[in-house]
Parts: sequence; C-alpha cells; structure tokens
Amino acid sequence: MKRRRKDKQTQLPTTPQLEEALAQEERRKRFRNILRSTVFVLATVAAVSVLIATLLFPVMRIYGSSMKPTLEDGEIVVAVKIKDFSAGDLVAFYYNNKLLIKRVIGRPGDWINITEDGTVFVNGTPLDEAYVMEKSLGTCDLEMPYQVPASQYFVMGDHRSTSIDSRSSALGCVTQEQIVGKILIRVWPLEEFGLID
Repeated sequence: MKRRRKDKQTQLPTTPQLEEALAQEERRKRFRNILRSTVFVLATVAAVSVLIATLLFPVMRIYGSSMKPTLEDGEIVVAVKIKDFSAGDLVAFYYNNKLLIKRVIGRPGDWINITEDGTVFVNGTPLDEAYVMEKSLGTCDLEMPYQVPASQYFVMGDHRSTSIDSRSSALGCVTQEQIVGKILIRVWPLEEFGLID
C-alpha cells in the first residue's frame, strides 16, 4: 500500500493584507492609549472635584422647613469655608452627626434678649429681620438676656415657630469647630440659582 503524501499549500498573505493588519493593530494600540489617557484625566478631575467640594466648597441639600422662607426643602446650596462669621450669615454646622443650617444672630460675647412676641435684641438693639415671615419665641428655655460664650455663635432658624436652635439648651450655641462654612450660593433649583442673602 502506497501512501501518498499530500502537499499542503500554504497561502501566504499578500502585501496589502499585511499592511491592513498592521494598520488595524496600530489603530487598536492608539485606541487603548486614548482610552487609558481619558480614564486617567476623568479620575483626576473627579478626585480634584471631590477635594474642592469637601475642603473648600461643601455642597448641601436642604431638609426640613426650619429656614423657610429663605431656604426651602430640597434646595441645594454651596458653602464657603471661612473662619469668621457676622450676624446675619447663614452657616452650616454639625450637630449629633447631622448637618444643620441656621442664621448667625449673635457673636461671641454678645447679649441676646428675645421678648414674648419673638422680637430679637442683640446688645440692646432690636434686629431688623426682613428674612423672618412670622416672629415667635419658639422653643426657648434659656434665661434672657443671655450672653453668648467665647468662641461660640448664637444661631436661629428663619422659621422661628418650628426651628430648634440656640434658644433651646438641647442645641445651644455653636462652636467654631462645629461650623462647616457660610452658605453662599443656591444652585438648585436652577430658576433660583444665585447668591443667598
């Protein structure tokens, strides 16, 4: 029995086929490099954005009604980290692992007095509070007049009848260390975008 050997003919690729395969491999390599660069840039931008939002400009969402009519439930605001606050500033601060927003009424050493009808006096002068819709003594268990302790701020919500704030010994005055920053800009809803008074 004779075995016949079959000669397999191998077909070699043509020059145009080789050039096309080489070009395809180059395109793949370029795509991988562009993808790697894009992912790196996006990760860097995200990291920088998180750092800025955390360290310089914290972004917060409003919950509840204690700051009505100035701030409404669901609005998103941006704070700026500063160290000194004036009467009238809106500040965000930590209390029992929650972030609260209230208005600075008294600075360290100021004397606060609130009458039965809700009129607020600071160092004997009544405040002109255009931001308050309805005055109210609210939940107040402090003996008036009250002096703000050193390195602390007396804060109140704009919706005086519902806000739990420095008028209540449950919350008390806010220390410098508790304060995250001054509320500066409303970013949501878009039709309300702008600086906050």
